[in-house]
Amino acid sequence: MRKLRLSKNRTPWQMKWIVLAIFLFIVPYTWLTLKYRRPGPAYEPYAEAKDRANTTRLLTAGWQRLEARIDRPDDPKHWRSVIDATATVSETIPGLPPALGDTLVEAPLLPKGYSTITASGEAGGLLPYPVLFNCTLPDVRKQLTGALLYVRPGSLVLVPQFEPIEGNLLARTTESLVLLTVPAGTLKPGRYLVILPASGRSQQWPLVVR
Repeated sequence: MRKLRLSKNRTPWQMKWIVLAIFLFIVPYTWLTLKYRRPGPAYEPYAEAKDRANTTRLLTAGWQRLEARIDRPDDPKHWRSVIDATATVSETIPGLPPALGDTLVEAPLLPKGYSTITASGEAGGLLPYPVLFNCTLPDVRKQLTGALLYVRPGSLVLVPQFEPIEGNLLARTTESLVLLTVPAGTLKPGRYLVILPASGRSQQWPLVVR
């Protein structure tokens, strides 16, 4: 069989042509990717798998997870006068209640504690339920950005959510006064034990929803 022989005089590509070929490929590819890729956050398989596992475990244990509105009131005195502060608040064990903590795949970051809580001991199921409280941040590099509600018959757990402050900025103080609002229609009529969990001193109070 006749063997093919490579010519010893064959001249390899010059580096400038290689660079040019790469450039001509990368520029159109980058433009097409930026123009036609779907907007939104990047796909995070681990985070999505963890969220699905959390949802499944919560539903199996009878919990419903919802988001609550968080505001920083300009006039706290106004809200203290509006809220019928009849709730009898008392301390309870640190951290999440075991029935919820044992269900979550990963425990959330919690505030260190609460200095003041203004809440009503009664609520209408078709009305928003506001809670005004002052919490101590985990550290000066975190900011309170929202809250999650964990609800099941007889229990309502209000869990503040924290995110890192961008850059090298720090919070001016570790105390944060916020107004948390449970959306209207979230709670069915009945008796609940409301819990504001903390890594130090959690707080709780009874609530009757009519």
